[in-house]
Amino acid sequence: MTEVPKRRGKLFYKFLIIFLIVSLVPLGIVGYYLVNLSQITLNKAISRDQEALAVGFADTVSSYIINFRNVLFDAAHLEDFASMNTPKQQALVSHIMQLHAAFLEISVVDAAGQETVRLGRFVHDTSMRDFSNDALFAKVMRSGEFVGGLEKYMGSYPAITMGVQIVNPVTNQAMGVLLAKMSLTALSSLLKTGFPEATHTQAAVIDSNGFLIAHSNSKEIYKPDAKLPDDVLKVLLQNDARTGGGELILESTGERVLGAFAEVTELGWVVYIQRSVSVAYQASDDMLKRTWRMMLVVTVFVLFLGYAVSLVITQPILALREAAIKLGEGDFDYLPDLSMPNDEIGELAHTFMQMSESLKVKTAEIMSAKTELERLNRSLENRVEARTRELRSAQDELIKKERLAAIGQMASVVGHEIRNPLAVINNSIYYIKTKTAAQPNQEPKVIKHIAIIESEIRQANGIIDEILGFARTRELNPKLVHLNAYLDDLTMSFPVPPHIELVKHLAPENPTVNIDSDEMAQALRNLIKNGIEVMPERGKIFVRSEMSAQDMVRIDVEDTGPGIPKETLEKIFAPFFTTKARGTGLGLAVVKKVADRHKGRVEVTSVVGQGTCFRIFIPVVQNPPPPAPRR
Repeated sequence: MTEVPKRRGKLFYKFLIIFLIVSLVPLGIVGYYLVNLSQITLNKAISRDQEALAVGFADTVSSYIINFRNVLFDAAHLEDFASMNTPKQQALVSHIMQLHAAFLEISVVDAAGQETVRLGRFVHDTSMRDFSNDALFAKVMRSGEFVGGLEKYMGSYPAITMGVQIVNPVTNQAMGVLLAKMSLTALSSLLKTGFPEATHTQAAVIDSNGFLIAHSNSKEIYKPDAKLPDDVLKVLLQNDARTGGGELILESTGERVLGAFAEVTELGWVVYIQRSVSVAYQASDDMLKRTWRMMLVVTVFVLFLGYAVSLVITQPILALREAAIKLGEGDFDYLPDLSMPNDEIGELAHTFMQMSESLKVKTAEIMSAKTELERLNRSLENRVEARTRELRSAQDELIKKERLAAIGQMASVVGHEIRNPLAVINNSIYYIKTKTAAQPNQEPKVIKHIAIIESEIRQANGIIDEILGFARTRELNPKLVHLNAYLDDLTMSFPVPPHIELVKHLAPENPTVNIDSDEMAQALRNLIKNGIEVMPERGKIFVRSEMSAQDMVRIDVEDTGPGIPKETLEKIFAPFFTTKARGTGLGLAVVKKVADRHKGRVEVTSVVGQGTCFRIFIPVVQNPPPPAPRR
C-alpha cells in the first residue's frame, strides 16, 4: 500500500504565524490586563462619584430642612411673638407664609396648649384647636424644637411638621410653640433639576419606613403608598452604613443598575441615586472601545510588518520552489531566473541549477528511449488488434456456419420425416374425397373436416419450407434489376385481401440494384404478409422506395396496424422469436439474412397504435446500363 505523503504548511505562513505569536501574544496579554484594570478602576471611580453625589445631595436636603427650621426658630425668638400679641403674631405668620411658599400651614400655640393663631393655604376651618394633650406640643415644650415624620398633606402632598419654642428673649422663658406644616415638593424639583430625565438617572429621598419623600420624577410621589421597589428598599433599609453604593439587579425588570445612597443627617432619611449600568459605565465602555480600536490598529500594523518580513525571508525559497516544480514537470528550458542572496539559500540554488543541468541530459536520453519504445509498442498493438479482429470475425463466421449447418441438418431430417406422413395423409384425403364425391348425399361435416385437414397440411408444408429456406445457404445469384419495375411486378403478383389497400410510392430516380430476385422477393413478401396479418379488419400497406445517402436505396414496407411494443422491438429479428399464436418466428430473421447477404441492413420503427415501418437499405449500382424497353 502506497504511503500518502504528509502535507506540510507553507514556510511563508509559518514565519508569519511565528512572528504574530511572538509580537501579538505578549501585547495582547498586557493590553488585556491593562484594559481590564483601567476599566475596573474607572468603574470604581464612577461608583465613588455617584456615592459622593448622594452624600452631597443628602447634605443639600438636610440644609434645606434646617433652613426652614431656622426661619421658624428666628421668628419664635422675636419680641412680637414673645409678647403673645395675637394681631402681631398673625401679621408675622402671614408675612412668613408670603416669603416662604413651602409652608402650608402655621399655628401659634400658647403655653397652656391653646391655639391662638392659625393660617393655612388650604385651611377652610378657622376654629382654634386644643394642643394641651398633644404629644408633639409636649415634646417641643420639653426639648425646644422638633421635626416630625413624613405625612400626606390633604392626602396628596408630601409634607412634614416642624415645631419650635416661642422664647421671651429677655427672660429666656418658654411662652408657647410655633407649629408649621412644610411641603416637600420642592425637593422633587431639586432632584429633577439635578438629575434630568435625559441623563437616565433617577434620584429619590425616602423616610425610615421606605416611603417616598421626593423623587426626580414628581409623578412618583403623588402615587398612593409611593415607595421604591422592594429589592431596592431591602438593601437601603437593612444597611447600617451611612453611605454606600454598588451594582444591583432589579428583580422586576432584570436590569443592572448602579446605585448609591447616603443618610440625611438628623432626619433619618436616605437619599438614593440610581443609574443604568450601561449609562453609568458609558465612559468606561467608550474607553474600552477606543483601546480595542487602538489594539486593532496595532494588530493590523504588526500583521503587515510580519507579512513584509516573511515575504523577504521566503521570496528566494518560493522562487527556488517554483523552479523545482518546473523541473519536476520536465520543463528544463523555461526555469525562472534565480537571483539568490549570498548566503546558504544562494548556495542551495547554485547546487539546484547544477542538478537541473544533469537531469536535463539524463531526461533527454530517457525520452528518446521512451519514444522508440512507444513506437514499437504501437506497432505491436496494431498488429495484435488486427489479428484479434480477424480471429474474432473468423470465429463468429465459423460459429454461424456451424449453427446453420446444424439447423440445416435438423431441418432436412425433420422435413423428410414430417413430409412423408403429410404425403400419406394428403393421399388418404384425396382417396376419401373421391369416395365421398361418388355418394349421392354427401355429409357436410365430412366435407368441412376434409377441408380443415387439407389447410393444415398446407400450413405444415409452408412451415417446413420456411425452416428449410432459412437453414439452407446457397450461393447468391445477383442480377441487375431496375427497382421500380421489380417492385411493380412483386406487388401486382402478391395476393392482397380486399380489406387491405396497397399504396406505392416509388423513387423517381428508378435506381438499379444488383440483387438476387428470389431472395429479395421472399424478404419483401414476408414483410407484406406480416403487415396484412396484423390488420384483420382493414388497413393500408405502403411500399416506398427512396434514394438514401452514401449511394444506398431504401425500400419501406409500412402498415397501419397496432404497432410493436418497445420491449419486443429489440427481439423481432432473432430466429424463432414470434408473438403469433402460430408460426416459426423465422420470417423477419430471413429478412435480416437477405439484407446482410446483399451488403445492406434492415431497420424498424414502430409507434404503438399507429403502425410499423420496416426499411431495407441496399447498395445502388453506379452507372448502370440503360433499361431495356418493356414489351
